[in-house]
Parts: sequence; structure tokens; C-alpha cells
Amino acid sequence: MSTYHYETKSAEETMSFAEKLGSILQKGDVLTLAGDLGAGKTTFTKGLAKGLGVTRTVNSPTFTIIKEYSGRLPLYHMDVYRLEDSDEDLGFDEYFSGEGVCVVEWAVFIEDYLPEERLELVISHKGDDEREIQLRPIGSRYEERVKEIM
Repeated sequence: MSTYHYETKSAEETMSFAEKLGSILQKGDVLTLAGDLGAGKTTFTKGLAKGLGVTRTVNSPTFTIIKEYSGRLPLYHMDVYRLEDSDEDLGFDEYFSGEGVCVVEWAVFIEDYLPEERLELVISHKGDDEREIQLRPIGSRYEERVKEIM
């Protein structure tokens, strides 16, 4: 598995990179998103949503676990942090194999439900507004998508 690195110098650059990725995503794509609080996971997801043609305001689904947005493809934004130490399956398989794109924050808590192939992203602070985005494609379709945007 290869790891790719991309650095941004502002929230706008992070959103722009994510928008570029969102514009090439296809039905059934699953992305996991990790990073410390304030690393830019929601900022990244906002850009991704824009690339998918979502016009609604995107915010973190912390208390609702899953938020759905309409665009070129549906976007299913999941924050599964509250499912730590839980065996609850909220129908993840239907989302992962559905008509849209899934973004899963804190995916480590539902590891058993994740599809084998996916794009893992880790966002890290590199300075006040600077971020490093690590992309780890698992599967050839994700390898192709990453190569297309890098």
C-alpha cells in the first residue's frame, strides 16, 4: 500500500484539494478521515462536498452520527466517534455499497464494518494554517483516483 502526501498552507487550499478529489469520486467510494480535533476534517469534507455538487452547508455530524447531502452523488458524512465500544451496526453496508460517497470520521471504531477497499486520509497540523494530508489508497480504484489528483 502506497502513501501519498499533500501539503496545504490554508483552509482554502485544503478545501480546494478536497474539491478536486470530490469531483472525480464515483458511486460506492468510501473514504476514512482521521486527524486530531481541529486538524481540518470538516473543512476537508466541505471541499469534498463542493466537488460532489453539494450546495447545502456541511457541518460535523457528531451528534447525529450520519448526515446525508444531495449533489451529483449523495454524500454520506459519518462521525462514528460515539460508537466507540459499541457493536451497533447502523446499516453501514447499505451506505458503503449504495449510490453515494461515504466519508467516515473515526473509522477505527467501526473497523469490522468497513469495506476492504477504501481511501484512508489522515490530516495533520504542520503549522497555524498548514496541513499535511496523507492519502493511503487500498485497492486499485483508489490508487487511480489518488494518482489523478496528485
